Amino acid sequence: MIKKIIISACLLVSFVSFAQQGTASPYSFYGIGDSRFKGTLEFRSMAGVAVEQDSIHLNIDNPASYASLIQTTFSVGGSFGTSTLKNDNESSKAQRATFDYLALGIPMGKFGASFGLVPLSSVGYKILDDNTADPNAASGQFEGKGGVNKVFLGLAYKIKPNWNIGADVQYNFGKITTLSIEGITDVADVTTETNLSELSGVNFNIGTMYQAKLSKKLGLFTSLNYTFASTLNSTNSRVISVYSDPDPIIYDAVETKLKLPNKLTIGAGIGEARKWLVGTTLAFQGNGQYANYYNSSDNVRYEKYSKYAVGGYFIPNYTSFSNYFSRITYRAGLKYEKLGLVINNQSINDVGVTLGAGFPITGSFSNVNLGIEFGKKGTTSAGLIQENYMNFSVSFSFNDRWFVKSKFN
Repeated sequence: MIKKIIISACLLVSFVSFAQQGTASPYSFYGIGDSRFKGTLEFRSMAGVAVEQDSIHLNIDNPASYASLIQTTFSVGGSFGTSTLKNDNESSKAQRATFDYLALGIPMGKFGASFGLVPLSSVGYKILDDNTADPNAASGQFEGKGGVNKVFLGLAYKIKPNWNIGADVQYNFGKITTLSIEGITDVADVTTETNLSELSGVNFNIGTMYQAKLSKKLGLFTSLNYTFASTLNSTNSRVISVYSDPDPIIYDAVETKLKLPNKLTIGAGIGEARKWLVGTTLAFQGNGQYANYYNSSDNVRYEKYSKYAVGGYFIPNYTSFSNYFSRITYRAGLKYEKLGLVINNQSINDVGVTLGAGFPITGSFSNVNLGIEFGKKGTTSAGLIQENYMNFSVSFSFNDRWFVKSKFN
């Protein structure tokens, strides 16, 4: 059954994953767009706290987790988001539906492997500056779409029953297109500029997870992973055209090397396995060189990224046969992110609250997960835009035994 589900999901994702607009944020104009992947929904609903060596849920953040899987696990997720964008003078609303991730984890004794597809960043904005009511005034329309995706392949090894190590390789690829249309009231000619960037690069991620008993029921869970700095190659093309001129100006392609900084993520938590967990995750990332030739600006710079999160889960009674609701996993978390983007000397931050629930599928280790995230990104200070957002997410985690010879026909 799981194999049929995977084939259907892959066909669906191949159709929608590269055509979607994964964000509606004007801040996605900068760098390579809005950071998209926040972890599989099980851990995203805990604000990204992923410190336990989970045996039935796929943890893509730390490759060491793959060695703890007990069954082949297929995970796919998506979201619907709504946001209110406002400045000191006006506000508007935006909506979008997005594919979040698709991954497969395979246990192999002391080893574990995983591969999948994840949208890494998204560009998606549409801004209209309409001054056509004013004579000789300039008006413009600015749009952007696209982003960067990654495919990954990882392998983990269980050194001891309570200690895993792992690594994965990631290939990043994508396209970003920006369009600007500008004109002057009562002037027939309109100028259009189109920029296309094709991006690609490889990076590596290593991790380890360790857990220990503090008492008969209470356990300590720890996680550490490190992403190496890497280069993202960008091939850029530009076309400028004027409405009355049939011959556009086509510029030669320009090569740009963007620098993706190293990132360190550490986490720890305490709890009782399959009952409750409370944990924290800290992430720190160096200065990146994200500015491309079409989106660099004197009032924009990039700084170090950091994230602070707390979260956890609670299961009333994991083994209950008589009460389904006692087997539901209830999750919650709180996060604060300094996104590493500075505009008009103002750091762009993201503060959010996450809630979620995991619904087990009776007779198996599979489950359906629902989550909600709401928060605030940006500010109205310094002439900027504040985003108040709410994301509704759903994911499916299917578990099955592969490569086991049946005893009966």
